Amino acid sequence: MIREDIRNIAIIAHVDHGKTTLVDEMLKQGGAYRENQQVIDRVMDSGALERERGITILAKNTAVHYKNIKINIVDTPGHADFGGEVERVLKMVDGVLLLVDSFEGPMPQTRFVLRKALALKLPVIVVVNKIDRADARCGEVVDEILDLFIDLGADETALDRPIVYASARAGTASLTPDDPGKDLTVLFETIAGHIPAPEGETNGPAQVLISTIDYNDYVGRIGIGRVSRGTLSAGDTVIKTNYDTGESSQPLRLTSLFTFDGLKRLPAESVSMGDIVALSGLEDLSVGDTVCDAEAVEALPFVSITEPTVTMTFAVNNSPFAGREGRFVTSRQLRARLYRELQTDVSLRVNDTGSPDAFEVRGRGELHLSILIETMRRQGYEFQVSKPQVIYKEIGGRTCEPVERMVADVPQAYAGAVIEKLGRRRGVMAGMHGVSRVRLEFLVPSRGLFGYRSEFMTDTRGEGVMSSVFEGYEPQKGDIPHRSMGAMVCFETGEATGYGLFSAQERGTLFITPQTRVYKGMICGQNARPGELVVNVCKQKHVSNIRNAAASEDSLRLVAVHPMSLEECLEFIDDDELLEVTPESLRMRKRELSHEQRARIQSRLKNG
Repeated sequence: MIREDIRNIAIIAHVDHGKTTLVDEMLKQGGAYRENQQVIDRVMDSGALERERGITILAKNTAVHYKNIKINIVDTPGHADFGGEVERVLKMVDGVLLLVDSFEGPMPQTRFVLRKALALKLPVIVVVNKIDRADARCGEVVDEILDLFIDLGADETALDRPIVYASARAGTASLTPDDPGKDLTVLFETIAGHIPAPEGETNGPAQVLISTIDYNDYVGRIGIGRVSRGTLSAGDTVIKTNYDTGESSQPLRLTSLFTFDGLKRLPAESVSMGDIVALSGLEDLSVGDTVCDAEAVEALPFVSITEPTVTMTFAVNNSPFAGREGRFVTSRQLRARLYRELQTDVSLRVNDTGSPDAFEVRGRGELHLSILIETMRRQGYEFQVSKPQVIYKEIGGRTCEPVERMVADVPQAYAGAVIEKLGRRRGVMAGMHGVSRVRLEFLVPSRGLFGYRSEFMTDTRGEGVMSSVFEGYEPQKGDIPHRSMGAMVCFETGEATGYGLFSAQERGTLFITPQTRVYKGMICGQNARPGELVVNVCKQKHVSNIRNAAASEDSLRLVAVHPMSLEECLEFIDDDELLEVTPESLRMRKRELSHEQRARIQSRLKNG
């Protein structure tokens, strides 16, 4: 049977190419809101972190109606570190909209998501977005997109799909770049005409492949997936099984079913083949599980998820300030939280280590892991993490490391500095084009990009844009310098004073302000020279009975204080340093807090 009343699509693109904005307009024109209803921008980015950072982190489901067709939409992340979200939701849909910026053209994540869609043989509709930009170059971008299709081995059917030209912000679409159109009717018509309707058995035993996990305090775990076969009703007895492990549960009862409509989940008595559904009542449900009719247990294969490339160690906080600010501080609580994350994040891996207080966490990149860290600290967890490290593999008897395809758009005047820096980091140029603004494409080892983003922004005076995506594994490159400058380390435990910081600021850049609580071995700034520098930021001004207004503490001005964000801290720390994370503070520190002990270790290393 073919269900002509449904279309299931995912919107995929590189970061900032306009996916969530386009979904906003599709919801408005698809009847999801009342007339004159006030609606916030990027309504699908509902998480606090998503709205703060302006990025989509989790894939989300919604649905709109066009004529007599219900269009189920999955809004996906555009950042490469959350590629696992894209990979898993592609099993829910019958086609994709590939959004491409009318100026930037295909970017690294565009290649990644398109490769995944073509591998699953999903029909692709190309949407050239932001055609109202003053610097739009629609003709050239379309040529670049077709070249990308050919490069990825697309067949003639994929190349014959229509190209839609849209302005997501204006809510318009057309089939030519010269006519902006009046609304999104052209886009809806293209979806209805070129995305195939779901096809399968409606009378067979039910099957639902779970692609996303949500949680509700009232009903517990909620599985979201597509009904691949048959019909499900609330109250049915089902069995949960997994294709990879072969494990099956005892018969369970479905307590409730929901379908998506606009921004709401509507209770449903029953759902049929082709529907995207949220179901509850099944304990320990995980991504990749198949919910089957109890009389016909048959698991469906799940998409293979790209393996992690970066690892970090999460450990119990053992600094002098441990336990002061967090609610969850023990190894048992930390371990339980990390393993709970595995149930919803298919790209993450967590392993126990030889120490009961430390755990190895593997992810797709620095941003992937930093989002996990930020989420945990907001939930009240206190812990410490190590410097991110790449994951090596043995391939053909050789040690190989992950390599990323990195694209940088920079003004021509700064291209030389970028090329020089990436050359030192073992990057190999794969392409360069443009005149006043140059696009540089490199293949760079993942470890070569650690800590580079801040340097890149400095070198390009904030005008450059860079992004990267995992390309593959290559034989290990040579040594790569991580940090050219050393750290300023606190001499003693106490409270930083303006007088002590004023004396230290001429030696480098400070990270802390007066009245900040510090401890011995804590990093308080960046040294202007290589090597470690121990400074006394708690130093008090000598008191005498002679008044000296010129030397009073009020007249001391700190000119170089740079508070560090979470990502900046992860980029800054070295192998012998840790980042202490609490709900209220981020503190970088030396692994060995004693200055004398660190000096002995350095001496032993020098003497072999």
